[in-house]
Amino acid sequence: MTEKFSRYDTADYLKTDEDMALYFDACLEEGDPALIAHALGVIARAKGMTKLSKDTGISREGLYKALSGEGNPEFATIMKVTKALGIKLHAAL
Repeated sequence: MTEKFSRYDTADYLKTDEDMALYFDACLEEGDPALIAHALGVIARAKGMTKLSKDTGISREGLYKALSGEGNPEFATIMKVTKALGIKLHAAL
């Protein structure tokens, strides 16, 4: 008997805005730019990449590439994405 496993996708578990904020905050604490971009991609998939594409004016393909964790998005792209997702970045000392 062959068992089939589905691929784990964090986006499947981000059901609420609070889930998304906690996930993003944890990724920010790691301080890895690739992880932060990837986390935005996961949140974008959880909320809907098509809507994000429309809200940011960036193609879906461009978003997938920039937010893959392997992309290197410009800060302007990160700002457009966070604004469209309703995520606010805060500074603390």
